[in-house]
Formats: sequence, structure tokens, C-alpha cells
Amino acid sequence: MSDSAASLRRTISSASDLQAVVRTMKALAASSIGQYEQSVRALADYDRTVEQGLSACLRAQAAVTDLPAADVRRPRPGTMAVVFGSDQGLVGQFNETITDFVQARLSGAAQPVTVWAVGERVFVRLVDAGINSRGPLVVPQSVKGITALVGQVLLKIEAAQTEHTMGDLLLFHNRPATGSVYAPVVQRLLPLDAAWQRRLVGIEWPTKNLPEVIRGGAATLRVLVAEHLFVSLFRACAESLASENASRLAAMERADQNISELLEGLRARFNRLRQSSIDAELFDVISGFEALAPAATRRPPSDEVLVPEQKSLRNL
Repeated sequence: MSDSAASLRRTISSASDLQAVVRTMKALAASSIGQYEQSVRALADYDRTVEQGLSACLRAQAAVTDLPAADVRRPRPGTMAVVFGSDQGLVGQFNETITDFVQARLSGAAQPVTVWAVGERVFVRLVDAGINSRGPLVVPQSVKGITALVGQVLLKIEAAQTEHTMGDLLLFHNRPATGSVYAPVVQRLLPLDAAWQRRLVGIEWPTKNLPEVIRGGAATLRVLVAEHLFVSLFRACAESLASENASRLAAMERADQNISELLEGLRARFNRLRQSSIDAELFDVISGFEALAPAATRRPPSDEVLVPEQKSLRNL
């Protein structure tokens, strides 16, 4: 084999190893999507329960008023935005898509915006886009890790409310979409204004027995509002992680297909090169045989092949 054939063999071996890694990442991404989608479905039931509790508490109030978390009497000098991205690469245009969406929504904002980035790579994209961002917060690697991240975000929100530096709270993240891998969305989480309360009051109670709020409606309402914030942040993070793994799965599928096409071409080149080498060796053997064949088949002169005794008898 020539050096070129050996080089092709090494390239084919490296590409095969890379394809094995890509297929392993595909399997991991596919399994991760399932657990995040399952958590989102479970949250839907819990969120419905929380909204029913909020609806019962708000019905007990004499009138619809702004909640303490959204007290309109306090100054609202700015907006707080939480952007969910990724810490790891190989996710296609996942971070670029959410960054472009955030830039389009926040451009021209009348009030200052404080942006908290969840994920190192989306943090870098936001800074490159000219968006002053804080963080980055670490992206959880499993469903169990989401609770810790939500706790950190809630502490940031509480600190901003205590300092009266936050008016609105916006959540930016990618959400799994039908017909495509994901789509960027924004959710206005705070303030919990009168329109939000009227929507909850309009929710029909599932049974004929109307609920009764005990031990003080204000305390129960605060607990349910905290649960509403927790569920909203948890769901946004879970949807972002599901979208991230879906984007990674799509990227790995494209990479797997490209590597398969590359391997097919490399193997074809290797086979042609090997066949050319074999043909050249056969040609050298045949050429050497043809060069030696006339000398092997030519009959030598009779005098050259007779021994001396035969020569003397011939002369008699």
C-alpha cells in the first residue's frame, strides 16, 4: 500500500470514531428530550391546580386590585429579563435564535433593561450583540437541577423588588414547536396586574361545591403567587432544555448524515486506490513475465547443448 492509501485508512478510522461519538450524543439527546417533556406535562397539571387556588382566593376579595408583587404605587424604573440558553455547544442555531429574538424585542425600550443570562454561550452571544447582560447562571443538566436554578432566579427577583429596580419581568426562552424543532417565545411574568387577575377570576370551578379560603386569604394568596412564579420559571427552563436537546439531536442527525456521506466517498477512493495498486502490481508481474518468456521458450543451438562425448560420436 502506498502512503496515500495509509493516509486514507487513517482518515476513515478517525471519521468512524467521530461518527460513533455523534451517534452516542444523538442517543443522549433523545433520552433527555423525553424527561424534560415529561416534566413539562407534569407541570401543566400542577399549574392548573395553582391557578384554581388563585382563582378561589381572588374571588374571595371584594375587588380586583394589584397584588403586592406588582404594586403600581412603587416606581418601575426598569425591566428585568431572564434569557435561557445553553452552556454546551453542538446545538445548531439555538443560542443565536434566542439572542436575535431578545434583541428585536428589547431594542428601543424606553426603560433600562437588566438581562440575566442562563447559559455561558447565550451570555457570550448577548454581549456580542451589544446587550449588557449579567451572569451567566449555570444551565442544569437534569430535571433535578432545575429547582436550584429557579431558586437562584427567584433570589434575583426578590432582590430587585426590594431595591425597587424592577417593574416588569420577562422570560425569554425557546419552546418546542409543532412542525419545527423549537420557536423563541417571551412571557411577561410580572407584574400580576388587574388583567391577569380578571382572567383567573373567570376560570370555572370544576365542581359544584365552591371552595372556601381558610386561615386568611392574603397569606394563602402570597403562597400561591410564589408557587405561580416557581412553576412559570420551572416550565420555561424545562422547555428551553427540551428545545436545546431537540436542536442538538437535529444537529447530530445532520452531522451523522454528513459523516456517512464522507465515509462513503473515502471508502470509494480507498477502494479505487487499492485496486489501482493491485492493477499496477499485476501489470508489473505480467510485463516481467512477457519480457522473460521469449528467452525461456527459445531453443539454443545444438552444439551448445551437446556434451563432448556426443560431439565426438557425431563427428564419426
